[in-house]
Amino acid sequence: MKHFTLEDFQGKMDSLYRLVLVAARRASQISRPETRSFVLTASRKPTMVALDEIIEGKVTYRTEDGDEEDFVE
Repeated sequence: MKHFTLEDFQGKMDSLYRLVLVAARRASQISRPETRSFVLTASRKPTMVALDEIIEGKVTYRTEDGDEEDFVE
């Protein structure tokens, strides 16, 4: 099993709370049969794939005021 540290996500999200929200939403998307991953990973678990995508910078988010980029789908 791959282990992540907080340093892996440094600069990717503005808070741990947002990291959890974005990873959960993306994992939910990945669990649908028609959705494909943006990265090659050894894991088949949607949560682990979502975290790999966040580390690689393939998944971003948008705040209500539109400051960040939207989810890439």
